[in-house]
Amino acid sequence: MKKSIFTRYISAFLLIIFISFLVLTLIISSMTIRSENTRKQTIADTTLNSMVEYLKLAINSFPLPMSFEKIISLKQNDITNMVDILSKSAEQMTIFITTPEGRILVSTENLYTGTVIKDDRVLESLTAETGSRLYTDMDGLLDRKYGVLVTPFQYTNTQTYAGALIVCYSAGTPNDLTVNTVKTIVLASLWVMIASFVAVYFITEKIVSPIKQMTYATRNFAKGKFDVKIPVVGEDEIAELATAFNSMADSLANYEYTRSSFLANVSHDLRTPMTSIAGFIDGILEGAIPPEKQPYYLGIIGQEVKRLSRLVSSLLDISRMESGNRKFEKTPFDICEMARIILLSFEAKIDSKKLDVEFDAPEDKLIVYSDKDAINQVLYNICDNAVKFSKDGGKYRISITEEQTKVVVKIYNEGVGISAEDIPHVFDRFYKSDKSRGLDKTGVGLGLYICKTIMDNLGEDISVSSRQGEYCEFTIKLTKQKGKGQLPAQ
Repeated sequence: MKKSIFTRYISAFLLIIFISFLVLTLIISSMTIRSENTRKQTIADTTLNSMVEYLKLAINSFPLPMSFEKIISLKQNDITNMVDILSKSAEQMTIFITTPEGRILVSTENLYTGTVIKDDRVLESLTAETGSRLYTDMDGLLDRKYGVLVTPFQYTNTQTYAGALIVCYSAGTPNDLTVNTVKTIVLASLWVMIASFVAVYFITEKIVSPIKQMTYATRNFAKGKFDVKIPVVGEDEIAELATAFNSMADSLANYEYTRSSFLANVSHDLRTPMTSIAGFIDGILEGAIPPEKQPYYLGIIGQEVKRLSRLVSSLLDISRMESGNRKFEKTPFDICEMARIILLSFEAKIDSKKLDVEFDAPEDKLIVYSDKDAINQVLYNICDNAVKFSKDGGKYRISITEEQTKVVVKIYNEGVGISAEDIPHVFDRFYKSDKSRGLDKTGVGLGLYICKTIMDNLGEDISVSSRQGEYCEFTIKLTKQKGKGQLPAQ
């Protein structure tokens, strides 16, 4: 049968409490019994010594050869009263005065007077020099086993055994006090267990509740519902887990939104040129487009094919980087030389827009340490964007400077710029501002995303600042090669 964490936690806690109190009860009970037996033994020893001294005095007060039995009979009343008093001074104590042969002359309340003891160990002790401490029922004479103290005594003058004194006291089993102590401990244990159960129940419920909520949220995540949030209470580990879980939910929701938007954008950017291509081809094949206009529409078809090719190439590039299949290899190279060559490649476009170009870079080489091909791709895309969105006759500037361990490349253009609300999304996939969509009908909205992804993979930085309707400036920071360094021989 499957058990929940809550059930297992409660069961384990209660089991520990039960075992702890059980052990505690056994220890206290054992100590109580031992203490009680010690107390009873002390009382028995005291009683024994008192009676022995009294009997010795009684024996020595009569002239010999008077027998011990005669002496006892003469002192019968005094001895009996003394025995009864001493036996009643302690619970469950029985006193015997016997002959050396084991015949009982005096007993507590005269219950055993005249009875002959048959227990061999007791009989041997009646004439032993030191007496004995036994634990016995005296061969059935007593109702159960008792602690038995046997002390023989002698005639002073003849050194022969006159008789013996036997004191029996309850030992080895709990008395009423012990039983009451155990009952108190058990009752206390039950109350503690009940209180512990209540406390553990609420504590465990508080701990398990967020976990249950996480389970519920996880099941919703599996259904594509990422709006479920777990309440964060306190600052403990569970709260940290709940916070991390909510953060994961936000990440999954953002990922799902990004994925859906990505698929929608890809579908749109694939479908639009394909629809145009199919329509123009059908028009040519069906004769709807006259022969003299066919070259014009074939040119449009060629542009759309190139657009599809760029889209597919960009998607493959993104896929390789996100999967880790695109490897970057860092080498030293001159960033100034790379920027000059890229700027020259846009000469025709720059001339067509009559842009005011500035190239501000040191005459000496500035060596950076990065992936040359990847940085070339980034610079080309940024410069292409800058030319594309520059206004006719506007300023176009590339500047390269040093900042401690970095080389800073800035690409500036005057033009439509980017609105404040669009700037946080400039590097998103398929993102185009409304204004840029009107100017760039061939773009696929992946160029800047690819640039950002490349820079992140290289551990470099790219950012943008802009003012709508005025300018736009991209800043690229690259790691400068340590030391002066020289380019490797080509």
